[in-house]
Amino acid sequence: MRYTKEEKLEIIRLVESSDLPLKRTVKELNVSTSTFYSWYNKFLEGGPDALEDKKCRSTWNKIPESYRTKVIEVALDRSGDSPREIATFMTDNSGHFISESSVYRILKAVNLITSPNHILVKAANEFKDKTTRIHQMWQTDFTYFKVEGWGWFYLSSIMDDYSRFIIHHELCTTMKTPDVERNVEAALIKTGLPEGRRPKILSDNGSCYISEDIKDFMKEKGITQVHGAPNHPQTQGKIERYHRSMKNVVKLHHYYSLSDLKKAIDEYIEYYNNERYHESLNNCTPASVYNGTNKIILEQRRLLKQKSMKQRRRNHLRSKSAIFL
Repeated sequence: MRYTKEEKLEIIRLVESSDLPLKRTVKELNVSTSTFYSWYNKFLEGGPDALEDKKCRSTWNKIPESYRTKVIEVALDRSGDSPREIATFMTDNSGHFISESSVYRILKAVNLITSPNHILVKAANEFKDKTTRIHQMWQTDFTYFKVEGWGWFYLSSIMDDYSRFIIHHELCTTMKTPDVERNVEAALIKTGLPEGRRPKILSDNGSCYISEDIKDFMKEKGITQVHGAPNHPQTQGKIERYHRSMKNVVKLHHYYSLSDLKKAIDEYIEYYNNERYHESLNNCTPASVYNGTNKIILEQRRLLKQKSMKQRRRNHLRSKSAIFL
């Protein structure tokens, strides 16, 4: 079976993120181990473009040297960003289109690529009934942080499933039903959703989410509860992944006061909602999807790509004409 470049890249990312041994994972995907390693070596050497079947290539689409230098400068300034995020940032802010593959190759050539930066949930483990609009379903969960000398605090987050926008969050001293009720009430107030347009709420099977009191509360608010399968956190994988990403950043420091911890969490959520590009959202931010401006952004990128391709072709034709003159 012949795979496209995109299919090969998807398989590589699934294998990278799988908790199963490599051989078992590729077997489940109907790919031989030798074939996978062949793809993977090409990917590490040349990025996503190296996965495409070899064809006769033209040089008309060559990226100007000045822009290559700019890519390196941006990568050094945004050292925590992946090639995908750098490509999206530059497309949105430089007035010139550049692909993830091109950024990867440029950075690889100057040893600024250290390791693959792709983390995906295996397709079979995703929530099956995917949402199609905002406020169709929210995800909620707790995670924990320690403040030196004060003890443990629990962060309750409510995320819109469709846009991944964090609607509300609060640091709590416990993980009990009243904490859940208070946070859901705050999210409803923020969004102003009327009765009859209330979302479903997806959570795990923690005691605070399955108590009789929370069932009565949700029923009173016109909210339908959905619970993930026991011992299967992938069902609510979006908020699980968000919490992990946030803790990877926030927990780089020790906190000695609750106010410092709150400030760090607030800053990360501001970045996550308004600046962080999500691959699953077509490299848009949660805020742009939540506010409905993502379609405008995607159209602007499409037009910019056309403009950039035409300009590169014109530059190529000029350079060829200059050679013959």
